[in-house]
Amino acid sequence: MLKRRALGSQGLEVSELGLGCMGMSQSYGVADDAESIATIHRAIELGVTLFDTAEVYGPFINEELLGRALAGKRDKVIIATKFGFDIDGRQRTGGVDSRPEHIRGVAEASLKRLGTDHIDLFYQHRVDPAVPIEDVAGAVGDLIREGKVRYFGLSEAGPANIRRAHATHPVSALQSEYSLWERGIEAEILPALRELGIGLVPFSPLGRGFLTGTAQRAEDYPEGDFRRGDPRFQGENFAANMRAADAVRALAEAKGVKPGQIALAWLLHQGDDVVPIPGTKRRSYLEENVAAADIALSGAEIAGLDEALRPGIVAGERYGKQAMAMVDR
Repeated sequence: MLKRRALGSQGLEVSELGLGCMGMSQSYGVADDAESIATIHRAIELGVTLFDTAEVYGPFINEELLGRALAGKRDKVIIATKFGFDIDGRQRTGGVDSRPEHIRGVAEASLKRLGTDHIDLFYQHRVDPAVPIEDVAGAVGDLIREGKVRYFGLSEAGPANIRRAHATHPVSALQSEYSLWERGIEAEILPALRELGIGLVPFSPLGRGFLTGTAQRAEDYPEGDFRRGDPRFQGENFAANMRAADAVRALAEAKGVKPGQIALAWLLHQGDDVVPIPGTKRRSYLEENVAAADIALSGAEIAGLDEALRPGIVAGERYGKQAMAMVDR
């Protein structure tokens, strides 16, 4: 059974591993709602309490799916969802929108789709340069005072905006990409989180498949798959990155476990304020991920992984140009 961790210093407690639900509805292959719902139910049985979604996943259909799956089980879980993208009908416009009135509208719509009277953790999905972060924090603070939201989070925010938001209303968690594969937050962001008492929720903790050994070249994925446009899967970057991940595969073989389990174990060893949310829509992978919590790594093993996948060794940006422009650094 998974242990619990405090996510930030505001009282939010969650399982040491959460479940990222995005891939159940978009980006990675064909959706299978029945298996996705079975995976959510199995996660609850295994002690997972944190379930991560967003209005933009689909858009909207991932929240609807999670709402159906959690019917009758709401008291067992922590629901995290996000606001901040501009969505016209059921299509993303490519822009962001964190105006306070928009935040309120998203909250009300998300509550209906999720079939609940409160959102446990409400993240700003991407920083909106047109809206002062203080206004964003204030708007979420109002929703918290009304009981519609319990805790405030940020996603892919940089140190300056994290500090400004936290000064207006306490931030419980930052969601950001973090793994052996992507270590860009270590120099400035992680120290700021620890100074302020903010938890970290790493998404893509398995390096989009590179750390599990299942990655393919961009062109081998079907049309519509997110990874077709990921620079790290393209051309010479792909070969270089597969070589960089060899250390994970070698250690996994030596310990008789799966490479992805080593990647998750490394993250869990980074501190009790770190709660990864590996995404899957299949029970078999879920069970494999949860089992990673029982894997102990020695100091020497962690040091070896740190060196093999040290910051800067991975080839290529982690997003295309448009998506990288939305990452607040």
